[in-house]
Amino acid sequence: MEKKDKVVTIQPITRLEGHGKISIFLDDEGNVEDAYYQVVEFRGFERFCRGRPVEEMPLITPRICGVCPWAHHMASAKAVDAVYHVTPPPAGRKLRELAYNTFYVHDHAAVFYALQAPDFVVGPTATRAERNVLGVIAKVGMDLVKHILAARLEATRMLELIGGRAVHPVMTVPGGVGKPITEEQRKELEQRAANMVELAKLTLKIFDDVVLKNKEYVDLITGDIYLHKTYYMGLVDEKGKVNFYDGKLRVIAPDGKIFAEFNPSEYLNYIAEHVEPWSYLKFPYLKAVGWKGFKDGADSGVYRVGPLARMNVSSGFTTPLAQEAYEKFVSVLGKPAHATLGFHWARVIEIMAAAESALELARDPEIASKEVRTIPTAAPDEGVGVVEAPRGVLIHHYKTDSEGLVESLNLIVATVHNNAGINLSVKKTAQSLIKNWQVNDGLLNMVEMAFRPYDPCLACGTHALLGQMPLEVNIYDREKRLYKRLTRG
Repeated sequence: MEKKDKVVTIQPITRLEGHGKISIFLDDEGNVEDAYYQVVEFRGFERFCRGRPVEEMPLITPRICGVCPWAHHMASAKAVDAVYHVTPPPAGRKLRELAYNTFYVHDHAAVFYALQAPDFVVGPTATRAERNVLGVIAKVGMDLVKHILAARLEATRMLELIGGRAVHPVMTVPGGVGKPITEEQRKELEQRAANMVELAKLTLKIFDDVVLKNKEYVDLITGDIYLHKTYYMGLVDEKGKVNFYDGKLRVIAPDGKIFAEFNPSEYLNYIAEHVEPWSYLKFPYLKAVGWKGFKDGADSGVYRVGPLARMNVSSGFTTPLAQEAYEKFVSVLGKPAHATLGFHWARVIEIMAAAESALELARDPEIASKEVRTIPTAAPDEGVGVVEAPRGVLIHHYKTDSEGLVESLNLIVATVHNNAGINLSVKKTAQSLIKNWQVNDGLLNMVEMAFRPYDPCLACGTHALLGQMPLEVNIYDREKRLYKRLTRG
């Protein structure tokens, strides 16, 4: 390819929640010298929520994102519980967990089928015209797609029943939930949850048939291009199993040994945040290791969160079908698994775990109890709420005055935890694939595949004041002259 400035417009927008900017710098030979995943917009929730009554936070913070409002709703609700020093009764907690596991199915299914399946079902280097939802439909057939959509609709109906709305829920109050469910509603939830389990079975089968039985795809997943040996962090229960709603935060080292385990309220003792002038998204790192720049390995404080991290820090799941799938995952990718594309497989397994857990909870007669809230009596002060968002650990930390008005808050979302990891992945993939000035759409899509496994949610990670976050990829030569620009939107 002749070296010259060239503008290429790519549509539709890359498959992620939000938009970003990738800058790739080439040396004199046309090889990649450096690459950055850049977020240039500003988020202001930590500022404009000050002065609000803390009990309003579970209603305000879900507006951060229309894709993962339930994650913010639950993390916020737990933080508010902690501010008021109150614990929900069993039925209140179980209703929260039922809703949250249902949300997991809803979210993970959308992410896998709409955003990530095109790379594997259609193919990494397929044309842009094919590499989308329509391409997936053409491959698997409309009847199968209709079945998938009908099953996912079950999750939507469940969230509406429990949470008032499927998006931007109004479910929780300090100390529990706003209203109980009836026995009739419990039976309806049980039936719908059983249908979600069938969706999970189908999704695992599709992944097995399309991806795991394709040697080229398995080699891509297990190969070096998308591999990074980092630390990992995630929530585990008292038996070391994955828990999306509650537990202790466990960190493992690149060799798989437990590096730390602590209560979520202690997160500031373990995590610090690095800032770069070229991004509004911060770069968290492990304090005990320190910030050593954009590198992986045991000497770097970079850690990752999300589906792959949850597989690595835990001993699996509490439900049988998910545990069976987890054991197969480990047998192929090892423990810990460092293959970034393994996020996709882990995400599919978690659909099953969440669906099975939702069914177990819906079958529990106690969930229809009228005792769903503990009324707060203590004076409000400070609290931390942590859940596993589908994309990884989500932290809400609030401090209030004696009247419960928010004085300060800190939100660390999964995309922020993964920010350094995303940059590592983008750079390594670009360096592996772009050689001698050879840049084409297929290779650039494979570079984008480096960040899609993380399912970055830039709506959560940052905000533009005007709501406009265009994606732009700039490729420069060694003299910092623009060689090629790709824009979206």
